[in-house]
Amino acid sequence: MKKVRGVWLTNVASDVYNSKANIDSAIELLAKTGFNVVFPVVWNKGFTLYKSEVMRRHFGDDFIIDPAYQATGRDPLAELVEASKKFKLKVIPWFEYGFASSHISLSDANTIELRKILKQKNWAAVKHDKTTPLIDNDFEWMNALNPEVQAFMIELIVEVAHNYDIDGIQGDDRLPAFPVEGFDQDAAKRFRPSGPEPIATDPDWMRFRADILTKFLGELCNQVRAVGTSKGKKLLISMAPHPRDFGFRKYLQDTKAWLNLVDMMHPQLYQRTFTAYKASVDQEVSGLLPNQIAKISPGVLMRIGDFTIDKKYLSDAVTLNRNTSFSGEVFFFYEGLTKPDDLRATTLRDSLYSVIKLADEGPDVFKVQKLLKDLGKPKFDPGDVDGIFGTKTETAVKNFQTDQSLTVDGKVGANTLKKLGVLSLAQFGSLPIA
Repeated sequence: MKKVRGVWLTNVASDVYNSKANIDSAIELLAKTGFNVVFPVVWNKGFTLYKSEVMRRHFGDDFIIDPAYQATGRDPLAELVEASKKFKLKVIPWFEYGFASSHISLSDANTIELRKILKQKNWAAVKHDKTTPLIDNDFEWMNALNPEVQAFMIELIVEVAHNYDIDGIQGDDRLPAFPVEGFDQDAAKRFRPSGPEPIATDPDWMRFRADILTKFLGELCNQVRAVGTSKGKKLLISMAPHPRDFGFRKYLQDTKAWLNLVDMMHPQLYQRTFTAYKASVDQEVSGLLPNQIAKISPGVLMRIGDFTIDKKYLSDAVTLNRNTSFSGEVFFFYEGLTKPDDLRATTLRDSLYSVIKLADEGPDVFKVQKLLKDLGKPKFDPGDVDGIFGTKTETAVKNFQTDQSLTVDGKVGANTLKKLGVLSLAQFGSLPIA
């Protein structure tokens, strides 16, 4: 996607997944606000949030889907795809936990069972002492360097690409990733066939393991894209890693190299002040080429715990993203738009996401194209009503602006919309897609 206006949908600290009605309502709000892509979580806590034959085959019938949905027969991903397609939003499932199997918590009823699975499969990661389980920030890790573990993750992701009408897939700060303390005996032997085993922070050993993860990502990209080809569509590869320097130092994520493999990248530049966010942006783009920067749409922290982004920080962050030539942004997470109020959704719709222009995609573009098409004049014909603001749509807009004595810039803002018969952005947001 050339222009990304995205948001993550979670099943933690959020009620979006609680019912199909909640999903429908959330997707409708996002479409009205000007978003064009959603990243719904589909893998966390050792379970999928879609019906998975891969999980059943590996672990049994109890793991077909998260138990919260198994009893009711729901499939949240199927519901999200259905709702999103209605409003022409792209859906890119988010494999949040990646190579982490569970989050260690006394309140997590699944932890004990998941430990049994790791032991049964011999997939549990250890530290360099070869005995201490690899637990990082309370996440219990599988061995990301183990070929069986890698094959399992690719199976999960390819399964989603095969079975659902999605637009891509997304890795996270744990996919691909491996805490620097993590050890794999076979990899160590390949790295140093003789002599002492490496220490965790040996720079060459870090690079060796990072290259294994990058090779995994390359294979994942190939397999997902092959599924897309078989379906006659392009499936996008999206990654949401840690910030670049920290991600390599702590999790062996070579995100600069990944930019040559993926279509989109959303480094999690989660900061609570604009000053800190700007510093993160400056660090993230240092040394990157323009074509690499153009693939980035950073993750912006909108809400977590007692923090909710304020209007000025939100506006300044989006403006900075535009000035940095990023492709957009992705907000973490949906509840920040609506709780404790809808201030942030209103701010995005009324100012930051109010203009539709060349290279934009999504429901706003569908509506503009339909409005132009309905005028019934060849010079206003935008071409296919496909939700992609291309040069033919831009020409149609310019012709309409000339006809209406408007500023001729090919951009559809409030004044052009009024001449098209739409009196407000709120009315525009509520226009039907079909």
